[in-house]
This record gives sequence, C-alpha cells and structure tokens, in this order.
Amino acid sequence: MSAFGILVPEQLIRVFDRTVSKHEALRELSEAVAATGAVPNADVLMQAVQDRESVMSTGIGGGVAIPHVRIDEVTRPTISVGISHDGIDYDALDNEPVNLLVLFAMPTGSQREYLGLLASVMGAMKEPAFTTRLLACRTATDAAALLNADG
Repeated sequence: MSAFGILVPEQLIRVFDRTVSKHEALRELSEAVAATGAVPNADVLMQAVQDRESVMSTGIGGGVAIPHVRIDEVTRPTISVGISHDGIDYDALDNEPVNLLVLFAMPTGSQREYLGLLASVMGAMKEPAFTTRLLACRTATDAAALLNADG
C-alpha cells in the first residue's frame, strides 16, 4: 500500500526547483490532475481550489498544505503532490512557508473515501522521518518511489 493510501504516479508530482507562488504551485498541481483525465479542465479545478482557499488557507502548519476540493467535474479521486525546497508563501496557519503540498481532487459525494485518504495522508505527514525523506526528493521519480513504496 502506498504511503497515502492511493497511487501517486510520477506525472502527478511536481518538484519546484525555483521559487513559486502559492497560485503557481496550485496551478501546476491542478494542471497535473487535468492531464490525467481525472478532471476535463484544469481551470475548473483551479477555480474550485481558489474558492476553497478564499474560505481558509489549507496550509495546516509545519510546512504542509492540504488543498482539497470535491466537485462534480472530478471523475475519480486523485492526489497531486508538490515539493518546494525554497518554501512557498502560503498564508499558512502558522505563518511559515509551505514545502509540501498534497492536492486532493475528489468527486462530489466521495466523503467516505476522502476522509480515508485524508487520514492516510495526515498520518504520513505527521511522521518527521517521512516528511524529511519526501522533502529530500529532488525528482518526481524519487518522490513517486517513496510515496508508492510497499510497507
């Protein structure tokens, strides 16, 4: 079983090797989800993510953000991951930069599956050894190997 309870293919991982804004990071993660066909239009997903962020930042602290939406346009549960070595000014709850983003794109009505995946992600992200290893990944290939490792 993967670290997050769902397969996170390499094409759904972005390692930002430059300074990016919150908007840029969320745009790239939304485009990655759209490229898989899980949502037909990255703009629809991005708008939903922005609408969610306008209610309250999903930067939960400790360098982690969990942007999440459940919308009709999403055809299957999908998680996209962003890694920023520089840190992103994200307006997080602790006012610290975000280094790890996990974007949930979920279909409407997927409450049970969403909560299960969220529990898996939060469990992994609470493990300092895991987040340190994830942040050390320099490529999407390395991150996918870590995220999808058995055990």
